[in-house]
Amino acid sequence: MTDHVARAGGTMPAAALETRELTRFFGTTHAVNGVSFSVGRGEMLALVGPDGAGKTTTIRMLTGVLKPTSGTATVLGHDLVRERDAVKRSIGYLSQVFSLYGDLTVDENIEFFAQIHGVRRFQKRREELLSFTRLAPFRRRLAGNLSGGMKQKLALACTLIHSPGLIFLDEPTTGVDPVSRRDFWIILSDLLREGITVVLATPYLDEAERCHTVALMHEGRIIRRDTPAAIVETFGKRLLEVVCEDARAAYRAMKQAPEWEEAQMFGSRIHVPVEDVVAGTQRLQEALEEMQFRVASIREIPPSLEDAFISEIRHSEGPVNPSEGGTAA
Repeated sequence: MTDHVARAGGTMPAAALETRELTRFFGTTHAVNGVSFSVGRGEMLALVGPDGAGKTTTIRMLTGVLKPTSGTATVLGHDLVRERDAVKRSIGYLSQVFSLYGDLTVDENIEFFAQIHGVRRFQKRREELLSFTRLAPFRRRLAGNLSGGMKQKLALACTLIHSPGLIFLDEPTTGVDPVSRRDFWIILSDLLREGITVVLATPYLDEAERCHTVALMHEGRIIRRDTPAAIVETFGKRLLEVVCEDARAAYRAMKQAPEWEEAQMFGSRIHVPVEDVVAGTQRLQEALEEMQFRVASIREIPPSLEDAFISEIRHSEGPVNPSEGGTAA
């Protein structure tokens, strides 16, 4: 997933969302610490980070669910603190625990959320959303009998019933099958073409690569915000991919040596940043053979957003947990 979703219009839109030093404490825990960023109209921003980074807390503040300890934001022209009710009316929010009613049909769920949002003449909008989400053939099916992917599409339709200009999505495709996940992203692309702004938290860095901007969060702070391509371009080193027998055991053995402390597991392969490809390949081959691991291949590969993300965390805080390689949460 490397293509960016389409930007509405041909010029840089005005900001739909702007945060200024947004901060939230839970007791003495600094959950979000001085977060500042902006999102243009018709753009999509991804919040990416490990569990506990502050992604969900940031979204809950921006949707008016939580009050910031300090700092503020402007959401579609409304002050987040002083105009909280106006913010809630103008946005859509698909949370991780969005509540559909399993004993209501698809049609009835959309009607229920239309009533919640005070949309009186919702029938035409419902037809548009059923077509838009490809749910029209299932409109009389009970929500409880839908697949996970179809439930997420229905939840999105309910989120859009009042025509918000900005929607917040908190890990909307987690636990969804690959086909439904692809369909969901097609729908999001269509939303952006209509000029709707999207802010989402996602554990999938391949999804983040589709966004206009990515904000990497760690321990309540945004440590990097840029386009996916710009983040990858500043990786700073060459990257080797190692395929060998018992790769996880080899990885654990490598991590004992300071020389390979930046190595990370990616599935069944090991990614190793090096300064020089030729010298690094030779040294890796020798080191693994000394550890008595048979090497199948060592080759240079282009760094991914995930490689860059792990590098950014390492440089901001120190080594990441060596038992965890792969996708950020």
